Amino acid sequence: MTKKSKKSPRRPAARPSASPAADANDLHLVRLRMKDLCDATGLGRQAIHFYIREGLLSEGKKTGRNMAYYTEAHIERLRLIRRLQDEQFLPLKAIRAVLSAYDDDEGAGLSADEQVFSPAQQRFLSAVRQRLQGSLGSATPELTTPLGPLLARLDLDSRDLSELVELGLLVVRPPAGSPAKAGAGGKSRLLSPDAQVRQDDVWLLELLSGLRRLGLSRELGFLPADLTVVDDAVSALFKKETRLLRQRLAHLDAEVAATLVEHALPMMNQLLVRLHEAKIRNFLAAL
Repeated sequence: MTKKSKKSPRRPAARPSASPAADANDLHLVRLRMKDLCDATGLGRQAIHFYIREGLLSEGKKTGRNMAYYTEAHIERLRLIRRLQDEQFLPLKAIRAVLSAYDDDEGAGLSADEQVFSPAQQRFLSAVRQRLQGSLGSATPELTTPLGPLLARLDLDSRDLSELVELGLLVVRPPAGSPAKAGAGGKSRLLSPDAQVRQDDVWLLELLSGLRRLGLSRELGFLPADLTVVDDAVSALFKKETRLLRQRLAHLDAEVAATLVEHALPMMNQLLVRLHEAKIRNFLAAL
């Protein structure tokens, strides 16, 4: 008897990946490679991988050991990061806090700002920004001060400065004509006396200098990393505050809501100080 040849089972046709033109409203249908992210944003692979390691950008969907697919939402996120770095000159810690506020309640965190905030929330936040510029002042990233004279005046150890940069608490702009690589640090250039820091960030160096003069020295184990305890707590508080404000005030008239925030902010700052003092007082009373 002749054996009947077995036909191999027909494989289902592979579904083509969605093209960018397939659905402009669904940022998660598009499958992009790392090269596409680089071409769309002008960033190198090293910089993008750095943002992923730092938690500023979610990982792509792994399809192999060295292959992953990304979406248009990753491009939007990278553009937002670049805007915060290039236009606002923000350190990584500040960028992480801002991005956290842009993210949805589940922390998915890939949508662009105009997609995260509803029109009512956009009007509310714009009014809040205008209102608070008077009391908080507006960010002025273009105003910088030379690093060399500043360190000499504050008598700070260069190790303190280097660690603040590595922790993402401070950005140092390299001397003109010597741009630092994104995320690479570039210590030799950044610690040059000709490097610049934002005037908005000088207070942090002054505060650390004051703590050093009080005796909280490196020899006793006090390091710039200790400041991240406070920064992490404030970042978590800020994320919850922005979520509550967006949910509870955005339906009000934008000017009315902004006025409420303007007058409530000093009270909330006072609450933080008083609660901190109360925690210390209660702890000492229990000894």
